[in-house]
Amino acid sequence: MPEAAAAGSGLVERLGRLDTPSVSDALDRLGLAGVVTGIGPMWTCGRVAGRVGTVRLGLAEPGAGPPSRHLGTAAIAAAEPGDVIVVDNEAAQGRAAGWGGLLGLAARLRGVAAVVVAGACRDVDDLAEVGMPIFARSATPRTARGRVVEVAQGEPLELSGVRVEPGDLVLADRSGVVFVPAARATEVIEVAEGLADWEARMAEALRGGAAVTEVLGRGYERMSRPAGAGEKEPRDE
Repeated sequence: MPEAAAAGSGLVERLGRLDTPSVSDALDRLGLAGVVTGIGPMWTCGRVAGRVGTVRLGLAEPGAGPPSRHLGTAAIAAAEPGDVIVVDNEAAQGRAAGWGGLLGLAARLRGVAAVVVAGACRDVDDLAEVGMPIFARSATPRTARGRVVEVAQGEPLELSGVRVEPGDLVLADRSGVVFVPAARATEVIEVAEGLADWEARMAEALRGGAAVTEVLGRGYERMSRPAGAGEKEPRDE
Protein backbone atom coordinates (compact mmCIF):
# COMPACT_ATOMS: atom_id res chain seq x y z
CA MET A 1 0.00 0.00 0.00
CA PRO A 2 1.43 3.45 -0.93
CA GLU A 3 2.54 5.56 2.03
CA ALA A 4 -0.12 8.26 1.50
CA ALA A 5 -2.88 5.65 1.23
CA ALA A 6 -1.65 3.89 4.37
CA ALA A 7 -1.65 7.18 6.29
CA GLY A 8 -5.16 7.94 5.07
CA SER A 9 -6.34 4.49 6.12
CA GLY A 10 -4.92 5.05 9.59
CA LEU A 11 -6.79 8.33 9.91
CA VAL A 12 -10.05 6.67 8.87
CA GLU A 13 -9.55 3.99 11.53
CA ARG A 14 -8.90 6.62 14.20
CA LEU A 15 -11.91 8.65 13.06
CA GLY A 16 -14.09 5.54 13.25
CA ARG A 17 -13.22 5.10 16.95
CA LEU A 18 -14.68 8.54 17.71
CA ASP A 19 -18.28 9.74 17.65
CA THR A 20 -19.74 12.65 15.72
CA PRO A 21 -20.23 14.91 18.79
CA SER A 22 -16.51 14.68 19.67
CA VAL A 23 -15.53 15.49 16.10
CA SER A 24 -18.08 18.31 15.94
CA ASP A 25 -16.56 19.78 19.13
CA ALA A 26 -13.09 19.53 17.59
CA LEU A 27 -14.27 21.32 14.45
CA ASP A 28 -15.77 24.06 16.64
CA ARG A 29 -12.54 24.40 18.58
CA LEU A 30 -10.58 24.79 15.33
CA GLY A 31 -13.10 27.13 13.74
CA LEU A 32 -14.03 24.73 10.96
CA ALA A 33 -17.43 23.97 9.43
CA GLY A 34 -18.22 20.29 8.99
CA VAL A 35 -21.60 19.37 10.49
CA VAL A 36 -24.58 18.81 8.20
CA THR A 37 -27.69 18.67 10.36
CA GLY A 38 -30.73 16.52 9.69
CA ILE A 39 -29.08 13.45 8.15
CA GLY A 40 -29.31 10.18 10.06
CA PRO A 41 -29.27 6.40 9.64
CA MET A 42 -32.22 4.88 7.80
CA TRP A 43 -31.67 1.55 9.56
CA THR A 44 -29.60 0.43 12.56
CA CYS A 45 -26.37 0.24 10.61
CA GLY A 46 -23.97 1.55 13.26
CA ARG A 47 -21.14 4.06 13.00
CA VAL A 48 -19.26 4.45 9.69
CA ALA A 49 -16.13 6.38 8.70
CA GLY A 50 -14.48 6.65 5.31
CA ARG A 51 -13.11 8.74 2.48
CA VAL A 52 -15.60 10.80 0.48
CA GLY A 53 -16.67 10.24 -3.11
CA THR A 54 -19.25 12.72 -4.41
CA VAL A 55 -22.36 12.84 -6.59
CA ARG A 56 -24.44 15.95 -7.28
CA LEU A 57 -28.00 15.55 -8.55
CA GLY A 58 -30.40 18.00 -10.16
CA LEU A 59 -33.94 18.07 -11.47
CA ALA A 60 -34.57 16.41 -14.82
CA GLU A 61 -35.51 18.76 -17.65
CA PRO A 62 -39.16 18.38 -18.72
CA GLY A 63 -39.41 16.34 -21.88
CA ALA A 64 -35.78 15.26 -21.80
CA GLY A 65 -35.00 11.69 -22.79
CA PRO A 66 -33.51 9.18 -20.38
CA PRO A 67 -29.81 9.60 -19.54
CA SER A 68 -27.25 7.12 -20.85
CA ARG A 69 -26.63 5.74 -17.34
CA HIS A 70 -28.38 5.87 -13.99
CA LEU A 71 -27.29 8.31 -11.32
CA GLY A 72 -24.62 7.10 -8.91
CA THR A 73 -23.27 4.33 -11.11
CA ALA A 74 -20.09 6.21 -12.07
CA ALA A 75 -19.38 6.94 -8.40
CA ILE A 76 -19.70 3.24 -7.56
CA ALA A 77 -17.37 2.28 -10.41
CA ALA A 78 -14.81 4.87 -9.24
CA ALA A 79 -15.02 3.96 -5.54
CA GLU A 80 -12.27 2.23 -3.60
CA PRO A 81 -13.11 -0.23 -0.81
CA GLY A 82 -13.97 1.68 2.35
CA ASP A 83 -15.09 4.85 0.55
CA VAL A 84 -18.33 6.64 1.47
CA ILE A 85 -20.40 7.98 -1.41
CA VAL A 86 -21.98 11.35 -0.59
CA VAL A 87 -25.00 12.34 -2.71
CA ASP A 88 -26.38 15.88 -2.95
CA ASN A 89 -30.09 15.34 -3.63
CA GLU A 90 -31.31 18.61 -2.13
CA ALA A 91 -32.71 19.84 -5.45
CA ALA A 92 -35.51 17.28 -5.25
CA GLN A 93 -36.59 18.62 -1.84
CA GLY A 94 -37.58 15.13 -0.72
CA ARG A 95 -39.90 14.50 -3.68
CA ALA A 96 -37.69 11.87 -5.33
CA ALA A 97 -35.05 9.41 -4.13
CA GLY A 98 -31.37 9.93 -4.83
CA TRP A 99 -30.34 6.37 -3.95
CA GLY A 100 -32.00 2.97 -3.97
CA GLY A 101 -31.70 -0.75 -3.55
CA LEU A 102 -29.91 -1.82 -6.73
CA LEU A 103 -27.37 0.97 -6.32
CA GLY A 104 -26.90 -0.13 -2.72
CA LEU A 105 -26.29 -3.73 -3.76
CA ALA A 106 -23.75 -2.67 -6.38
CA ALA A 107 -22.02 -0.39 -3.88
CA ARG A 108 -21.90 -3.16 -1.28
CA LEU A 109 -20.33 -5.56 -3.78
CA ARG A 110 -17.77 -2.87 -4.63
CA GLY A 111 -16.79 -2.54 -0.97
CA VAL A 112 -18.29 0.91 -0.39
CA ALA A 113 -18.56 1.51 3.36
CA ALA A 114 -21.72 3.63 3.33
CA VAL A 115 -23.81 6.12 1.40
CA VAL A 116 -24.80 9.54 2.73
CA VAL A 117 -27.68 11.31 0.97
CA ALA A 118 -28.40 14.98 1.57
CA GLY A 119 -32.03 14.47 0.63
CA ALA A 120 -34.25 11.43 0.22
CA CYS A 121 -33.42 7.79 -0.50
CA ARG A 122 -35.63 4.73 -1.02
CA ASP A 123 -35.61 0.91 -0.77
CA VAL A 124 -34.49 1.10 2.84
CA ASP A 125 -35.51 -2.49 3.55
CA ASP A 126 -33.49 -3.70 0.57
CA LEU A 127 -30.48 -1.67 1.67
CA ALA A 128 -30.70 -3.15 5.16
CA GLU A 129 -31.03 -6.67 3.75
CA VAL A 130 -27.77 -6.38 1.80
CA GLY A 131 -26.05 -4.62 4.73
CA MET A 132 -25.51 -1.30 2.95
CA PRO A 133 -25.34 1.50 5.56
CA ILE A 134 -27.43 4.47 4.37
CA PHE A 135 -27.71 7.88 6.01
CA ALA A 136 -30.25 10.35 4.61
CA ARG A 137 -32.64 13.16 5.47
CA SER A 138 -35.71 11.08 4.63
CA ALA A 139 -37.08 8.14 2.68
CA THR A 140 -39.63 8.09 -0.13
CA PRO A 141 -40.91 5.34 -2.43
CA ARG A 142 -40.79 7.75 -5.40
CA THR A 143 -38.20 6.92 -8.06
CA ALA A 144 -35.55 9.28 -9.36
CA ARG A 145 -36.23 8.15 -12.95
CA GLY A 146 -37.67 11.04 -14.93
CA ARG A 147 -37.37 13.36 -11.93
CA VAL A 148 -33.72 13.56 -10.87
CA VAL A 149 -30.52 13.20 -12.89
CA GLU A 150 -26.83 13.20 -12.11
CA VAL A 151 -25.24 16.60 -12.70
CA ALA A 152 -21.68 15.88 -11.56
CA GLN A 153 -19.56 13.11 -10.06
CA GLY A 154 -16.23 13.48 -8.29
CA GLU A 155 -16.61 17.25 -7.82
CA PRO A 156 -16.95 19.40 -4.65
CA LEU A 157 -20.38 19.72 -3.03
CA GLU A 158 -21.89 22.47 -0.91
CA LEU A 159 -24.16 20.93 1.75
CA SER A 160 -25.87 23.34 4.15
CA GLY A 161 -22.92 25.72 3.93
CA VAL A 162 -20.33 22.95 4.34
CA ARG A 163 -17.92 22.39 1.46
CA VAL A 164 -17.34 18.68 0.89
CA GLU A 165 -14.59 17.57 -1.48
CA PRO A 166 -13.63 14.14 -2.81
CA GLY A 167 -11.00 12.67 -0.51
CA ASP A 168 -12.29 14.42 2.61
CA LEU A 169 -13.17 12.20 5.56
CA VAL A 170 -16.70 11.62 6.84
CA LEU A 171 -18.05 10.12 10.05
CA ALA A 172 -21.71 9.16 10.44
CA ASP A 173 -23.59 7.75 13.41
CA ARG A 174 -26.97 8.10 15.14
CA SER A 175 -26.18 11.70 16.13
CA GLY A 176 -25.59 12.80 12.53
CA VAL A 177 -22.86 13.36 9.97
CA VAL A 178 -19.60 15.32 10.14
CA PHE A 179 -17.12 16.03 7.37
CA VAL A 180 -13.41 16.57 7.99
CA PRO A 181 -11.30 18.42 5.39
CA ALA A 182 -8.51 16.15 4.18
CA ALA A 183 -5.87 18.85 4.71
CA ARG A 184 -6.85 19.23 8.38
CA ALA A 185 -7.75 15.62 9.17
CA THR A 186 -4.79 14.83 11.44
CA GLU A 187 -5.30 18.01 13.43
CA VAL A 188 -9.06 17.55 13.79
CA ILE A 189 -8.74 13.92 14.85
CA GLU A 190 -6.03 14.70 17.41
CA VAL A 191 -8.18 17.42 18.98
CA ALA A 192 -11.26 15.17 18.93
CA GLU A 193 -9.32 12.36 20.61
CA GLY A 194 -8.22 14.76 23.35
CA LEU A 195 -11.75 16.02 23.88
CA ALA A 196 -13.16 12.48 23.95
CA ASP A 197 -10.56 11.46 26.54
CA TRP A 198 -11.38 14.49 28.67
CA GLU A 199 -15.12 13.73 28.54
CA ALA A 200 -14.40 10.11 29.51
CA ARG A 201 -12.55 11.34 32.59
CA MET A 202 -15.44 13.65 33.42
CA ALA A 203 -17.90 10.75 33.13
CA GLU A 204 -15.70 8.72 35.47
CA ALA A 205 -15.72 11.60 37.96
CA LEU A 206 -19.52 11.70 37.87
CA ARG A 207 -19.69 7.95 38.45
CA GLY A 208 -17.31 8.43 41.37
CA GLY A 209 -19.69 10.82 43.08
CA ALA A 210 -18.35 14.24 42.00
CA ALA A 211 -20.93 17.03 41.92
CA VAL A 212 -22.32 17.69 38.46
CA THR A 213 -21.99 21.44 39.03
CA GLU A 214 -18.26 20.97 39.49
CA VAL A 215 -17.67 18.50 36.67
CA LEU A 216 -19.77 20.45 34.16
CA GLY A 217 -18.44 23.82 35.20
CA ARG A 218 -16.59 26.57 33.39
CA GLY A 219 -13.99 24.19 31.95
CA TYR A 220 -16.71 22.12 30.26
CA GLU A 221 -18.24 25.24 28.75
CA ARG A 222 -14.87 26.17 27.26
CA MET A 223 -13.81 22.78 25.96
CA SER A 224 -15.09 23.10 22.37
CA ARG A 225 -14.69 26.85 21.92
CA PRO A 226 -11.95 28.18 19.66
CA ALA A 227 -8.70 28.05 21.61
CA GLY A 228 -7.24 31.41 22.60
CA ALA A 229 -3.58 32.36 22.54
CA GLY A 230 -1.57 29.87 24.53
CA GLU A 231 -4.57 27.59 25.17
CA LYS A 232 -3.77 24.31 23.47
CA GLU A 233 -5.86 21.83 25.46
CA PRO A 234 -9.09 22.06 27.45
CA ARG A 235 -8.48 22.21 31.19
CA ASP A 236 -10.51 21.89 34.36
CA GLU A 237 -11.21 25.01 36.38
